[in-house]
Amino acid sequence: MTGYDVLAGVYEWLISDAKLPPAEFAASFDDVLDLLPSNAHVLDCSCGTGQLAVGLAGRGMQVVATDASEAMVRRTAELSEEFGASVRAVRASWEELPDHFQDNTFDMVFCVGNSLHHAAGATGRGAALESMSRLLRPGGRLVLTSRTWELVRARGSRLEISDRLVRRNGRDAVVVYRWEIAPHWEEEHHIEIAIAQVDATGLVLVRSELLSCWPYRYEELEVELHRVGLQTELSTFDLEAENYMVVASKV
Repeated sequence: MTGYDVLAGVYEWLISDAKLPPAEFAASFDDVLDLLPSNAHVLDCSCGTGQLAVGLAGRGMQVVATDASEAMVRRTAELSEEFGASVRAVRASWEELPDHFQDNTFDMVFCVGNSLHHAAGATGRGAALESMSRLLRPGGRLVLTSRTWELVRARGSRLEISDRLVRRNGRDAVVVYRWEIAPHWEEEHHIEIAIAQVDATGLVLVRSELLSCWPYRYEELEVELHRVGLQTELSTFDLEAENYMVVASKV
């Protein structure tokens, strides 16, 4: 995945108000963070603009943040500097992670923000999970969040326009998602995300990006985690919920 370069500059409009402050984003994972020592080695891959990574560093953890998008890595480094946080930001795709870090390095790896579906199909997803598993020490944990793709596919192709303005940096914007749902699960799907900013004069500036994604069923994810040596400890999967979290430990 090399997308999100256009959206990197306006990505904060896609982050909820509750998770925009780094400390609050990290606090949303309090239950799993309680399992770690204060100086734990943590990897936030697919880090986006760095809110989680910076929040974790603020708790005294040794944090590395990676993303396939160079623009996202730059934004993460800027946020780290703004908050005086010690975060090492590295541009790397999932497959490239073992080229940058030794096996058994991290106590916890985060792959959150609905990012795993950008891995190209079952093969790409398996490679991504394998890379993340390799970097975990024995007993370390992968924390992964995902859309409930069973729900997404059931709704079909569609246009979703937010019903309220989102205000960031003194500017308002409307967020739009356009879903292209392929006929079959294993086929490439597309999400176009558009952020329409409205300035004080009424002018509208639109930034959009078309992203590829390959959905998966929850039961497929469970099998793939097991295949790379990870055992599910916690799952919030619910067919009626929009998103879920899985915490899996390295056997």
